[in-house]
Amino acid sequence: MAKTALVTGSTSGIGLGIAEALCAAGYDVMLHGSRPARDAEELRSRLSNAHGTRVAYHAADVSRAGTVAGLIAATESELGPIDVLVNNAGIQHVAPIEDFPDDKWNAILAVNLTSAFHAIKLVVPGMKQRKWGRIINVASAHALVASPFKAAYVTAKHGLLGLTKTVALEVAEHGVTCNAICPGYVLTPLVQKQIPDTARSRGISEDAVVRDVMLAPQATKQFVTVEQLGGLAVFLTTNAASQITGAALPVDGGWTAH
Repeated sequence: MAKTALVTGSTSGIGLGIAEALCAAGYDVMLHGSRPARDAEELRSRLSNAHGTRVAYHAADVSRAGTVAGLIAATESELGPIDVLVNNAGIQHVAPIEDFPDDKWNAILAVNLTSAFHAIKLVVPGMKQRKWGRIINVASAHALVASPFKAAYVTAKHGLLGLTKTVALEVAEHGVTCNAICPGYVLTPLVQKQIPDTARSRGISEDAVVRDVMLAPQATKQFVTVEQLGGLAVFLTTNAASQITGAALPVDGGWTAH
């Protein structure tokens, strides 16, 4: 019987790349996002047909604890107990601290950090009972280093790494691992949206944002790909990775090596 994975924020970008990799590895996958119903069904059907696994979709607002619980319940009802939880849902806003809107701060912490807490809290009991589980938090290089104008995002990602380490210690003797993948810049829709925002905040061109801000710290001068992140996520679910837990795993083109 196939294992079940839930990937939040998985209808585009990094989350979709991880969901596709898990489907290819034989997992039944619950997709999650805010796509229109028709688009979501097309995506669900495409993945299921391509990989021969069961794929479902749920459009929970993970900024609220009650809807996270609903997402977990729907996944277990449709696909079975959750063996792999990937907390990937994220939003972003770029602004100087003195201009940072309170509502944006609250929303970013709710989606990027607190939703992971609620999801982990709900899946851990079952994983411990079954003596197996994998929790993968998609953090960021910004869980390890900071950048200006991203107060809420950097705070949330640092917090997510702390949550990762704490959970790893709590579940270490139960066959469950908890790790954080820390990507550098990946050319996802979220990052593409940041380019004009960052250009306005810094008073520079969009080309300069890509060259001098985003890729400047990445020694390879290349964006990370979603396929690379998907490959790492799948590896973390294997027995070969069973002694990797509480780790921050940078995939950042050398950014945090500086």
